[in-house]
Amino acid sequence: MNVRKVLKKPSVVILLIVLIIGVSLALLSYRQVIGPQAQVVPSVTKTVSSLPTLTPTPKVSPTAVLSGTPMLTLLPPQDPSKILGIDASPSDKYPGINWVRMGYPTCGWGDQRGTVLRDTIQSYHKRGIRVLLTLCQPSSQQLYDTNLLNDAAQGHPDAVQCGNEQMKQDPSVAFLYVPPANFARFYDLCEHAVHAVNPDTPVLLGSLDPHVGGVDYQPLLDQVNYLDQMQDAMNSSVHPGGNWDWHTKTLGLIDSWHNGYPDASVNSLYGLFLFWSQQFRVDLNSGQLGKHLWVVEGTGCFKGCGVPDTAYGVAVSHILTLITDVQTAMKYTVPLFYFSGKDFQDQGVSWPIGVLDQGGHSKPIRQDLSMGSRTLTLSCSNGSVTVPDQEQLLAKLYSGCALPANYTSSIW
Repeated sequence: MNVRKVLKKPSVVILLIVLIIGVSLALLSYRQVIGPQAQVVPSVTKTVSSLPTLTPTPKVSPTAVLSGTPMLTLLPPQDPSKILGIDASPSDKYPGINWVRMGYPTCGWGDQRGTVLRDTIQSYHKRGIRVLLTLCQPSSQQLYDTNLLNDAAQGHPDAVQCGNEQMKQDPSVAFLYVPPANFARFYDLCEHAVHAVNPDTPVLLGSLDPHVGGVDYQPLLDQVNYLDQMQDAMNSSVHPGGNWDWHTKTLGLIDSWHNGYPDASVNSLYGLFLFWSQQFRVDLNSGQLGKHLWVVEGTGCFKGCGVPDTAYGVAVSHILTLITDVQTAMKYTVPLFYFSGKDFQDQGVSWPIGVLDQGGHSKPIRQDLSMGSRTLTLSCSNGSVTVPDQEQLLAKLYSGCALPANYTSSIW
């Protein structure tokens, strides 16, 4: 056949060999250049394609910046001794303070939910600031609404307080109280939602109704009884046959007594630390109490508790309480969130207990005097610094700066 005659010609054979070699080289080049690119996929621990659900997600690198939608910046967990913050609104700035406590809308105000919540927390994270999110118990009709719990968890806060003053039995705020068995179920759902997003996120077991340490002994025992009842419900109805133990959890603590004034020996916070260290069976001086107790609100009362009802009395009590609370919490390495960031109005009453005034402006050390009338010179690791206002004072104390031995003479 003609085809056979053609193929027998040497020139045709050489041409076919060249074509075969050319095709082979082209295929080899494609595999070397395109193949590896097609095999490069993002690491599972580096990509979030959608908001997490209750399905546990892989752990991420502590300082990871996650790519995908949405972009998330996460900060590594922190030792309790480093957790020193303030109760804050997103619009206010507290230079030098690296933790803030903010409320979910179930606390009765704000719009921190969904995308707004996530974006707010991300804005804090990008500045190196961590967030404790307080998820107050909803109304009884919504107490077990997992949509709320999941939404809060998916904001990626650095810690979550599940519930707030759930033990409070006060007719004027009757909505706060939740029976122990009901709160057990709520807390279980809340903790599950948080740990489904990140198993390493600290979850606080609500917060204790404020009482005076060293004085209100029976009310503190009543709180222990509430926790015991909650534990019984957890192991009998929430998880029948379980071994849940509140002693292994972390409680939120509120102290609102005028520590340090008018008598420097008055220290309700120390009395509370002593009581709860005994309940958790840890040595108060061991540095272990911070694993079981966070002061979510540390502040001082200013009326109806022995403080002189004068601008001077309130001002002195306020600043001495701030100093005493910080010194006590840091001594025993217990996390502390000072309350409040700003002064505020509540039911027609002005609460002058912030480090900023109601407009968000700095307050002098003695808030009844003008700025600069009183200053405090602190000794810091990089030298001494003189502060004229309360926010700077709180930040410097948190950073480890020491007050002069005679600092009270600059306040009185």
